[in-house]
Formats: sequence, C-alpha cells, structure tokens
Amino acid sequence: MSVPFAIALISTLLTAIDRPQVLVVVGAEGTPEYGVTFQKWSALWEAGAKKGGAGFTCIGRDTATTPSDRDRFRTFLAEAPRAGSAPLWVVLIGHGTDDGREARFNLRGPDVSAKELAEWLEPVKRPVAVVNCTSASAAFINHLSGPGRVVVTATRSGSESNYARFGGYLAEAIGSPAADLDKDGQVSLLEAFLTAADRVREFYRVEGRLATEHPLLDDNGDKLGSPANWFQGRRAKDGAAVDGTRAHQWHLIPSAKERALPASVRVRRDELELALATLRDQKDRLSEDEYYDRVEKLMVELARLYSGVKAAP
Repeated sequence: MSVPFAIALISTLLTAIDRPQVLVVVGAEGTPEYGVTFQKWSALWEAGAKKGGAGFTCIGRDTATTPSDRDRFRTFLAEAPRAGSAPLWVVLIGHGTDDGREARFNLRGPDVSAKELAEWLEPVKRPVAVVNCTSASAAFINHLSGPGRVVVTATRSGSESNYARFGGYLAEAIGSPAADLDKDGQVSLLEAFLTAADRVREFYRVEGRLATEHPLLDDNGDKLGSPANWFQGRRAKDGAAVDGTRAHQWHLIPSAKERALPASVRVRRDELELALATLRDQKDRLSEDEYYDRVEKLMVELARLYSGVKAAP
C-alpha cells in the first residue's frame, strides 16, 4: 500500500468514526392520528440527516417489540462513540408527562425519565443536543443541561401537558432555507428553534386559543433555558442570560463552505466564537482598552484561521 493511499484511507476512516449522528426516538403514539404525525416528523429528520451527511437511527418507528424501545435507546447511547468533535443529536418525538416529581418521555413499553436519560448520557463527552419535542418536557433541561450541551424543550413547565405542536414546526424548520435567518446558507439549531417557536405563537394566536406550550433553549449550562421571545433576531435581549451562541454553531445540513472546513478548524473556530460571546458579556466589567485588546487578539486568530484554510492546497 502506497503512503499517500494509506494516509487517504486513514483520513476516510477517521471521518467515518467522527461523524455526526442523529438518533430519533418516536414514543408511544396514543392514537393513530398522532402516530401518523410523529412518523412524518421523524421522516423530516431522516431526510435532513441524509442531506447533511449524518448517520441516522430511528427507534420506535418499526413494529418490533423486543427488545423494548427503552432498551434499544439505552443500548444505542452505550455503543455510540463517546468522544470526538462530531455532534450527537438526540430527538424525542411523542408525548411526555411530569407528575411534579419526575418528568418522563412516554415510550412503547417502559418509559424513560429525564434523570435516567441524563445518566445514560453522562459518559458521552462529544457535543450533544437533546431536542425534546414532547409535552411536559421542561424538566429535561434541569437534568441534561451542561457544558457542550444544547437542550431544547417544547414547554417551559411540566404542567404544560397538552399535545405539543412545536416538534412538527421544528422538524420542518431544520431543513428549510426560510429558517436561515442570517442568510449564511445553512440553518442552525438556534434559527430552527426561533422559527418553530414563532410558528407555535402564530398558531395559538390565529386559533384564538390560550397557548399551552412555550419552547425553551439552553446551551450555556445554567439549567434555566431561554424562551424564544428573549431573542432579538439571533441575539439575546440586553440583560438576559445568554443562550444561543452554541446552538447557532449546530447545523444539521451544513453549507458547502462549512463542509469544506477541516474538523480541527471548525472546532477552533467555534471555541473562538464562544470566547468572543463570553467577552461581550464581560464588557461592562472591563476597561475600554482591555476589552478591545482582548477582542483584537481573538479576531486576529480567527482571521489567521480562515486565511490558513484559504491558503491550503
């Protein structure tokens, strides 16, 4: 085997190993009508994963009863790569409950609680997004929030227990150019969240109903989450806890420019963007000279990073 061929083969294998993965878990349907709806949502995620070059697995969409969906869910997370820079998307579609003591995702057969899912994900050190599209899903933020995590829920409390439409709007937005709010050729998880939340608000307004779902997004690890109306465009309102920077770095379907960046460059670019966001939050506590000196250093490194990519053969 020639040296260039061996290097190319190793690079291909590493890319395959460190590949984005999308796991969609479809829960108990409750009624046939919901079953059809949930199938449509999962199909949209599958289409997006395929278009974006991510691995895709769906649990709960077939007719198999053994092993249980709960066991298959746990096994997948136990066997999936735990390290790397490629993200793992965990999307929960269906119904949920919260009795005030424990929030659960309703599966066919035994359910899984927010606490149990947190335990299953604890060994996973790669970036993880948990998108819980179910009713009564808010408490999943309390258990799953942490460094390197993005957590999205369809509700802001466990008492919002009615059927949640947010999941359908999000599944549509994640692959829709119309949800590309900053027009960079790709839809981030933050942009999809804001688009879907806006469609939820519009549905209840047009129908003249009292809204029974208020989506939240948490990506700064503070276990609080931010509602969509805290954002102006893609940025949090002044004085609000800053969520969204990390979620805006997640793209199920990357643009051609994003795909062209080496993984190491993407990782460092994301680190620098997060550092800039943190620095902006500290602006009022720094002197003007110190603030702009730090900004300059980060921006210069970003410029060199992109310059190095352009210069590479």
